[in-house]
Amino acid sequence: MNVAVITAAGKGTRLKGNISKQFMHIYGKPILAHTINAFQNSSKIMEIYVSVPGEYLEFCQKKIIEKYSFSKVKKLVAGGSTRQESVYNALKEVPASTRIVTIHDGVRPLITSDEINLLINVLIRENRKDKKVRGVIMAAPVMETVKTADKDIISGTIPRDTVWNAQTPQTFFYNDVMEAHKKAIKDFYTGTDDSSLVERLGFKVFVVRGRHENIKITTPIDLFLAELVMTRKSNR
Repeated sequence: MNVAVITAAGKGTRLKGNISKQFMHIYGKPILAHTINAFQNSSKIMEIYVSVPGEYLEFCQKKIIEKYSFSKVKKLVAGGSTRQESVYNALKEVPASTRIVTIHDGVRPLITSDEINLLINVLIRENRKDKKVRGVIMAAPVMETVKTADKDIISGTIPRDTVWNAQTPQTFFYNDVMEAHKKAIKDFYTGTDDSSLVERLGFKVFVVRGRHENIKITTPIDLFLAELVMTRKSNR
């Protein structure tokens, strides 16, 4: 069985709204609803688990899950103090029979069902070629020159063709990502994404080229850009 974990437990303080950003409306409905909808419509995803702030559990159940009839959402989970903890809280609720889990940011509403399906297919394909490949992530190639600096003085230039902006979804075999999270807890390690935890186990993670449009909504300009993309797609 393939499941999705959607992490939406952040507070969204940079948007300075009176509600967490994942519940703000864009193009007619909450950001989180747009995100869940892509997984609801994915033919490869059977169940969805969503981590949200504890104080929003009832709100999310009534205003999003029930309102938009998201039948694949099996449980809302109270998030933790960090994204990593929120993901782990959700992973603990996933059935033991799960083979593949896809982890996604709740505030990346421009992901598509086709992209979700693609990542699962690529993981299976690449693992058949190389058993060390246990994960696959979506990432966008860096478009600008990347520099390293030491005390405001340039110390080097990194070749752009070796640098990617990691996105979500990130898709793994469930047992591997669960083991990675447990080891991170044991080692008091905090990673910047789930892939970094799996990489620490010595596994390989494959990269699928993603769209720069697959933005994470963090600032007011991101809200504007996301709605612009949705409007453009609806007018095609």
